[in-house]
Amino acid sequence: MHDGPGQPDGGANRSPRYLRAPVRPAPSASYDPARARNGDSAGRHQRRPAIGGGRAAYAALDLGTNNCRLLVAVPLAGGRFRVVDAFSRIVRLGEGMATSGRLSPAAMDRAVEALAVCAAKMATHDLAGKRLIATEACRSAANGDEFLARVARETGLHLEIVDRQTEARLAAEGCGSLMDRQAEAAVLFDIGGGSSELILVNRRRATGRRISEQIAAWTSMPVGVVTLSERHGGRHVTRAGFDAMVADVLEQLAAFEQRGALADVWHPARTHLLGTSGTVTTIAGVHLGLARYDRRKVDGVWLSGGQIDTVIDALIAMDYEARAGNPCIGRERADLVLAGCAILQAIRLTWPSPRLRVADRGLREGILSELMHEAGEWRPRRQHAHQRHPAGAGPGGRP
Repeated sequence: MHDGPGQPDGGANRSPRYLRAPVRPAPSASYDPARARNGDSAGRHQRRPAIGGGRAAYAALDLGTNNCRLLVAVPLAGGRFRVVDAFSRIVRLGEGMATSGRLSPAAMDRAVEALAVCAAKMATHDLAGKRLIATEACRSAANGDEFLARVARETGLHLEIVDRQTEARLAAEGCGSLMDRQAEAAVLFDIGGGSSELILVNRRRATGRRISEQIAAWTSMPVGVVTLSERHGGRHVTRAGFDAMVADVLEQLAAFEQRGALADVWHPARTHLLGTSGTVTTIAGVHLGLARYDRRKVDGVWLSGGQIDTVIDALIAMDYEARAGNPCIGRERADLVLAGCAILQAIRLTWPSPRLRVADRGLREGILSELMHEAGEWRPRRQHAHQRHPAGAGPGGRP
């Protein structure tokens, strides 16, 4: 979710063979709820506090290639939760990795500084559970493990590097609630900094109600806004340069063997695209003409194909300074936004659809949902008949 471009792959010239074969949804290999409840693995499930009327608080941290982001939330009824604290900062952890294969000292310093802020914020909450993940930059960097050891020493935070399958599943869980309830299928995508995850959802063959149980196929492309812009150039982009980026991504998508998994149900009236990333939220903000980015106006908005084309054409016509001056882009993303648009355009050409829904949510929300689900926060609390008391009465009775 991505609020910005996410996680570089580390190798700009990796071949499409690194696209992972589609798999059936499976439990995360890097997180065992049973162990966590017993206090293992960095204390993800600890003592349960009395916050907000007795509701437990949970934290989710996502360190990507471009952003460091934190959410702290308390569960509500009906599988929902309320955010009580948040933090987001662009750190460009993967800057330069496409050529060096390593995290640079300056990038690591920026990330550690942001993570120290996250640690201080989490320390103010008595958390019942937390999960702190690192994605493509740390996954691919030759010194990724060394960097995370430094993070642990200097901030006290123990981050886990998740694999691409886990990243795709969490993104699906985080934004899947925005899928049109009447749709039979959708292509969910998360455009990151160094990788882009695509999830093909088929409700006709659904095995359960959760979005991760409706996955027909998935893949992770080793290309994102940082790697693509470093490969083709992001500051000065011509129409020809943009088309070259689109062709680059299309070549990688062609290697996704299961890209036709939705062919039997892909119909414009019954399917749609669903995107979570800084790319799609930026396009939405520009389309809406926002004087400043407003998540409440962007999250969940529908865009037509024509509206997307209009924004992309306008962005290509702008020079770098004009993009940097747009309040929904800014200088930190001005050299990345057109690379993200090229990835989006390749997705649209592969799965043509007249409508796209924009999600300003993703990995962190997926983490929170899984933490709360595994902790039983949304299980019905039943009482035996002899224990029931009128509202507000009886021993410890709560209305």
